[in-house]
Amino acid sequence: MSTLPVVAAVDGSNDSLRALEWAVTAARTRRTPLRVVHVRQYAVWAQPDVLVAGPPDPVDDPVLDEVRTYLEGRADRPEMEYLGLDGAPGALLPELGTTAQLMVLGSRGRGGFASLLLGSNSMAAARDAECPVVVVPRPGREVHDAPAVEPGPRVVAGLRVDCPDETTLDFAFGEAARRGARLHVVAAYPWPVQTWAAPGGFAVADFDQDAVESETRTLADGFAASLRARYPDVHIDLSVAAGDAAGHLVAASKGADLVVVGRHRRRLLAPARMLGSVTQAVLLHAASPVAVVPPAVDQE
Repeated sequence: MSTLPVVAAVDGSNDSLRALEWAVTAARTRRTPLRVVHVRQYAVWAQPDVLVAGPPDPVDDPVLDEVRTYLEGRADRPEMEYLGLDGAPGALLPELGTTAQLMVLGSRGRGGFASLLLGSNSMAAARDAECPVVVVPRPGREVHDAPAVEPGPRVVAGLRVDCPDETTLDFAFGEAARRGARLHVVAAYPWPVQTWAAPGGFAVADFDQDAVESETRTLADGFAASLRARYPDVHIDLSVAAGDAAGHLVAASKGADLVVVGRHRRRLLAPARMLGSVTQAVLLHAASPVAVVPPAVDQE
């Protein structure tokens, strides 16, 4: 069991308090400390070329004091640590992922426009942190065309059979095991299949959809087999569906405890860290908290 803490980023907003509640439960189930962090943003217009980061000021931090009061007296509270930093949250929060097993943030903080679905700091942490990052959305997101599922706790995971990511699926199995939840694995395949056609356009390929779906299911079952052996108590529901993976994952997020997606692996021609279009869409629209899992170090 990892002794690294769960990190909860707070800024005094209701969004960050919702994330704090999620992080308290995560730290307790992992039996690990909870590190509550407040990054006090400096005036970027005053120091455009300097990234300021330092230890806590000797004076009290009102945001951290509010959290202490908020959690005071809770019998189920994990071991607590508090950290105040000065600097740019979008830069400092991802750095904290090097000494954390999990980071939890709200979908938006105090800054930004009210219409934003996802704040820049949450986006930066999900894209750049070296640990998994959970983003807790605001309540009330509407999800349409949700599939019928059995009642009870449920963790949803996306699986690309053409580029499987064991790190992401292992995280999803672990979360389901901790929660006593069913694991709903969603494996989507593109349909209709398109191929290049001269002069530079696309043509619909002549494939048997039943055969494509059957092969996708076989690959997904095979990939999950080793993890089934490591998590024998986790019941798996496998959904194989045609079309947009993001849409299927967002639909499955309704009523789920968590949706787990992977972050893009770096490529030779795209060396920068990226979330990927599916992960970004799920972060923007899922009704449940979303965990973004970075690839294994040897795969980045």
